[in-house]
Amino acid sequence: MTHASLLSQITDFANRANPYPLYEELRKTPVLHEEEDGPYVISSYWDIKNLLHDPRISSDAANVTAPGDDELSGAEATGLPPSFIRLDPPEHDRLRRIANSSFGPPHRPTRIDSMRGELAQIVTGLIDGFGDARQIDVVDQFAYPFPVTVICRLLGVPREDEPRFRSWVDPIVAGLDPDTRASAEAMKTAQEARLQLGMYLNGLVEKRAREPQDDMLSDLVNSHGPDGAMTAMEVLSTAVLLLIAGHETTVNLITNGMLTLLRYPQHLQRLRDDPGLSVKIVEELLRYEPPVQLVPQRTCITDIEVRGVTIPKGSRIWLVLAAGNRDPERFPDPDRFDPDRGDIQHLGFGSGIHSCFGAPLARLEAQIALAELARRLDNPQLVEDPPPYRPNAVLRGPRHLNITFDGLR
Repeated sequence: MTHASLLSQITDFANRANPYPLYEELRKTPVLHEEEDGPYVISSYWDIKNLLHDPRISSDAANVTAPGDDELSGAEATGLPPSFIRLDPPEHDRLRRIANSSFGPPHRPTRIDSMRGELAQIVTGLIDGFGDARQIDVVDQFAYPFPVTVICRLLGVPREDEPRFRSWVDPIVAGLDPDTRASAEAMKTAQEARLQLGMYLNGLVEKRAREPQDDMLSDLVNSHGPDGAMTAMEVLSTAVLLLIAGHETTVNLITNGMLTLLRYPQHLQRLRDDPGLSVKIVEELLRYEPPVQLVPQRTCITDIEVRGVTIPKGSRIWLVLAAGNRDPERFPDPDRFDPDRGDIQHLGFGSGIHSCFGAPLARLEAQIALAELARRLDNPQLVEDPPPYRPNAVLRGPRHLNITFDGLR
């Protein structure tokens, strides 16, 4: 295997089912720069961690001077201003603080935990919906609809509007896949869905400004903290961020989790016997099979030296989180799925100022979902292994996960 071919192999769909041997090869060259206009690819745990905390690394696309593109370009092309994950301080910090004030401590310390009962109810309803079937697609019938319902409840979308909301979400999320973006018709559908969703959310924002309720959208619209209030467009941009970024990643976390547990039936049985094990299982999953494999939207705003390599100002940097998560210099026996692993400071939710905003919710969703699937499904088995994967190398997960089972408990 030559270094010149390594990055193209990592992004090649043929290797989507198991990119980890390629990541192992990648770590042999901790700072890989294949082509003059190509990105600088970072793959070791400590280098990634350090760069995620380095103020010389920018998330603002305006700082890119090197030509090129990445797989997530256009994923948030909503006609709205950039969400805070695409901004740098101080603007990033202002918007994130306002959003955090309605999402968790110190202003809303119980918002996520108080959803526990509602999340369990949604999960139970989806599993009950399997009925007498003995084969299901975990993605289409469970992992996909679950986060959409959750985000609707969190934002304050009326129950009667949830089906309409889902009809817009489907083509928007599909637009994250590179093959969808290659289809003019599919992209036209996605753009139309974005427009409809934006108009709907705008109407909901105006309504919440007049009649606040106990939901996140009302908090964002009526925030009056030390950072002031978000503009209407910033509220919309944040809502769409929660929808898009929070949806696909959670789908992949749950689906990758079920796939891994079916490959490790001893841990599936342990989870069935002890639902509390879901906390440790989800943390190890975030290391072992992270839903976000790499972060390609980073730029250095000055020359930076990493491992003796000077990365010039304006260059694109790819941080391969999944490679860092299996770095043997950080995690012993990294290719083994081990929920009993002790020190597990993984990169599954990133790190630094851009660490995953929705991590508390994603964790809770995955814990409840996997524990209940383990408890309710009698003798679940994979129909095919590996399953078919989505094309995207960044947001990596199965497109379908067909399983059989003997019945529901």
